[in-house]
This record gives sequence, structure tokens and C-alpha cells, in this order.
Amino acid sequence: MSGLDLVPLGVGDAFSARFYSSCLALRHESRWLLVDCPHPIRKMMAEADVALDLFDVEAVALTHLHADHASGLEGYGYFSHFAMGRRAVIAAFPPVVERLWDGHLAAGMERLVVPGSRAPARRTLEDYFDVRSLSVDAPTAIGPFAIECRPTRHHIPTTAFRIRAGGRTLAYSADTSFDRDLIAWLAEGADLVIHETNLGTHTPYAELAALDEALRDRMRLIHYPDDFDREASVIEPLVQGRAYAI
Repeated sequence: MSGLDLVPLGVGDAFSARFYSSCLALRHESRWLLVDCPHPIRKMMAEADVALDLFDVEAVALTHLHADHASGLEGYGYFSHFAMGRRAVIAAFPPVVERLWDGHLAAGMERLVVPGSRAPARRTLEDYFDVRSLSVDAPTAIGPFAIECRPTRHHIPTTAFRIRAGGRTLAYSADTSFDRDLIAWLAEGADLVIHETNLGTHTPYAELAALDEALRDRMRLIHYPDDFDREASVIEPLVQGRAYAI
């Protein structure tokens, strides 16, 4: 077992003028898993501290359908279709998948001009994507990665993840309001916990800063606003593009 590596491709929120939207890339040996897929995903990869492109990606584990987490899925699907000649793999909880096509992707992908045809042909989700269902009851294997999910407190169906590979476990809160039960679930058996912090319906930094020191030491922050004081934070914020060994 060679462990698990993390590259945060983006660390910002939906309104950031400084950072890409929050997105994680996880590596076990030479195989990669993306957690969420904002636009412009290939540029985000190209600017990271490691060599990475969509050719290397096993799948996207999708937390929810807000655009700052899912706006790159159309590009992921088209790139897989045209450049790689295969369907793109998406792993998500069924309530997240429910609106994936008609509520998010269909407007840009449901019609495609086929060579030799005068009119665009109709396409479906399954023409571009291989969708794998995640469960709250048991881990789901996606390549070398075992993914568990748990719903969070957010506007639309959203799931947190625990992801295991190479004998290591990373937990990710996804978008959520402060939830002690969720944090306990994330921390259980995790080597590293990545938690969002922001304003409004998100998790206030003060709530996370008040957690036990032992837990804070295993925690990193993401999805923080541009004016977040990273130097003063008692929990280490992730740095965009940096490679971390878990």
C-alpha cells in the first residue's frame, strides 16, 4: 500500500476572485479520484504542483449540483467522449443524481450533431456518463477508492464523504451548516478531515475553532471566503495546488 495523496485544485467559494472553486484530487499510486468538478477543471489541474490531467482520473465523486462544485461536468463528459473515447464516471448519492441530467446537463448536452446528419441527434445522460450510486449504508468501490457518504445540511441534496485507499482515510464535509454529528462521523477513523467554512448557511469558523485541539490538528479548511484570515486561523487552511501526503 502506497498511501493516499491530496491535491486541493481549488479552495475558494462560489464568489471568490482569488481562488478556484473547491475541488479535491486524491491519488493512490497512479490512480486519481476527483471530489467535485468545477470549471475550468483542466486548467485547475495544469496549475497544480503535480502532473495531472483528465486522462488520469478514475471518476468524479460528486457532492452536489451547485455550479461551484459541478460546473465542469459538461467539459468532463465531452472531453471523455471526444478526446478519450469513453464515458466519464460519476459517483454520487441517488438524490444528487436525480436532477443531474434534466436540471444541470441536458441544456448543453442533449443534442449532438453526428457526422453525416443534417440535424442534431438526441443524447441522454448514459451516452456520456457511467453513473455509479453511492450509499449511506456501505462503502462503494470506485477503482482503488472506497467511498462512504452521509447527507449534510444544505440547500439541495449534498453528501459528505469518507474516502479510503492505501490504508489511509480522508473525510470531507462538503457544503454544510455546522453539524456536530456530521463532524463526529467525519472524524471516525479519518487520518485527515477537510471541512468547509464560510458565511450564511455554511459552517462558521468560530464553531470549528472551538472544537477540541486534537480534532483541529487533524482538520484542514476549504471553501473559505477571500477575506478569511488564513494566518490567524487555529486550523490550517488548505493551499490551492499544493500536494499533501495523508
